[in-house]
Amino acid sequence: MSIAAPSNPKEITLRGIILGILITLVFTAAQVYLGLKVGLTFATSIPAAVISMALLSAFKDATIQENNIVQTIASAAGTLASVIFVLPGLIMIGWWEKVPFWPVFGACAVGGVLGVMYTMPLRRALVSQSDLPYPEGVAAAEVLKVGMASRSGAEEGKAGLWAVIWGSLASAAFAAGGAIKFMAAEVSIYFRTGSGATGIGASSSLALIGAGHLMGITVGIAMLAGLLIAWGIMVPLMTSLTPAAAGMDASAHAMSIWSKEVRMMGAGVIGLAAIVTLAGLAKPIYSGLKSAMETARKAKLDGVTLDRTEQDLPIFIVGLITLISMVPAGWLLASFLDGTTIASLSVPLVAVGIGYILIAGMFAAAVCGYMAGLIGSSNSPVSGIAILTILGAALSVGMVGRSILGPNTAQALIAFALFVTTVVLAVAVIGNDNLQDLKTGQLVDATPWKQQVGLLIGVVAGSCVVPPVLELLNHANGFVGAANTHAISAQPLAAPQALLISTLANGVIGGNLQWNLLGYGALVGLLLVLINFALKKASNDKYSLPPLGVGLAIYLPSAVITPVVIGAITGYLFERAMERKTGGETAKRLGVLIMSGFIVGESLFNVALAGLIVLSGKGEPLAIANSLSESHTMIIALIVGSAAVWGLYRWSARQGERIVN
Repeated sequence: MSIAAPSNPKEITLRGIILGILITLVFTAAQVYLGLKVGLTFATSIPAAVISMALLSAFKDATIQENNIVQTIASAAGTLASVIFVLPGLIMIGWWEKVPFWPVFGACAVGGVLGVMYTMPLRRALVSQSDLPYPEGVAAAEVLKVGMASRSGAEEGKAGLWAVIWGSLASAAFAAGGAIKFMAAEVSIYFRTGSGATGIGASSSLALIGAGHLMGITVGIAMLAGLLIAWGIMVPLMTSLTPAAAGMDASAHAMSIWSKEVRMMGAGVIGLAAIVTLAGLAKPIYSGLKSAMETARKAKLDGVTLDRTEQDLPIFIVGLITLISMVPAGWLLASFLDGTTIASLSVPLVAVGIGYILIAGMFAAAVCGYMAGLIGSSNSPVSGIAILTILGAALSVGMVGRSILGPNTAQALIAFALFVTTVVLAVAVIGNDNLQDLKTGQLVDATPWKQQVGLLIGVVAGSCVVPPVLELLNHANGFVGAANTHAISAQPLAAPQALLISTLANGVIGGNLQWNLLGYGALVGLLLVLINFALKKASNDKYSLPPLGVGLAIYLPSAVITPVVIGAITGYLFERAMERKTGGETAKRLGVLIMSGFIVGESLFNVALAGLIVLSGKGEPLAIANSLSESHTMIIALIVGSAAVWGLYRWSARQGERIVN
């Protein structure tokens, strides 16, 4: 389906900017919570596009390009929130008690701006002249085309908005059931395996079911493999080698070994998989950069007037903004060190930090951008990038500060390495998002430079939301591994990615990193890389087993991964069932929007609950005393959750059939 675009369509409008910013604020808050709870985030382009079309349909002059700018601005939420994979580490190591606004805003904004600048020269090579699939970018473009093309498209746009609303309400109500203690927060079972122990858990979370659906069956199967490796092999084996202490039950025994040893091996799997992935991308990234520079030079020499759909921000402006960004970046790093035990090393440390942001940021943005084209933004190896970035930052900072190394200086150096990593991660994830958005723009005849401006607006809006939401959750819940002296609730958020990143930084600079466990994990990762290679070759790239997905499932708690796997499998079965039905394709798209609503509703409910915790001063302000046993609340959670998923899938199928007919 193609949409004929006028020569100069309405794109950047005041109403579009305001709508894009409002969607960004909501989705960023949701993403911050989700990332802190489970260590995963999701792409927001498609639900943002649907909401935009439904609301802008009130204006007769709305264009597909204007809706595209709205989703471009809002898509910053799905990516910039990933900085919370690092930032809580500064709370965990005791450097911050509260989350300061300006340092966090500055790190997000500077990193986000650089992410756009670094990947803009790659557009022609990796988008216009590339056969990369860009699954999420293409899907967002299809949603925009369908929604703007016909009467049935307008009907689907309205149904899509209701899909997001119904999904959000259902997941918020489900989360409320847990908050009032009528449903169990987790369904789990642990048992002895001879002298060892193992088990499995599943959070009562529709958001995680939704995340699994969005990730797809390939990643779902990879995570299932990770669950089997971690809880079917590693935990039983290692618990049998480490007998339980007196009085320790199977649950405590299994979780103790997983958290101290198996988890670190999972980090080794992720690290090795990331390194192999990056090595495989070196040649295409180099070719892409070379092609982009040659195209720009040829256009300048030949005096070619580029078509509107090929106009980027001028390369001079890109270079100038990049250089100017180093000024606030340097100021941020210098301010971070001011008054600390390593203030005397400010000049060399800031120089190292700036150089690292420039070089590592450029490399990370290019890699994540390419991976967005290959497997989509949601599946891009952000975890692996973060691990490699903190290792490089910790080594670089540690070399500068080793002359004055001591207990207090070590903490300061770790904190500085984490802060630098935050900026680089913001560069990487926005670079990831930029190319995905530009693919959507290419398919709907958008103007690239206007999209780039739109993303910059989204970066600034998202940067305003991350610090206050992060501080709200810090005050209400706190984070696992932190002192949480100001937290009200006794149930801290897991913040699993930040815990890993801070542990690695502490290990590298403090010299106590468990390299042996990382090494064992790396060997497992190497085996998985070989299996994935053989599987792809044997099936002619039809099947794969992404090692990063397997590694994440070993590293993250089973309570997080199990519902994601269930969501991936149920989503696959739903889409298979819809393939031959009337309106099946429409039903599939509505299913995606319901699952996006699952994530948004539950996350926003819990952000609001955090606000209520802070206002009331009570850790569980909605809890109602009842006589239900733990097994009863587990059964209720299973029944209600299954009914919600089944009922809304059925609604999607019926709506798809109605719209087509």
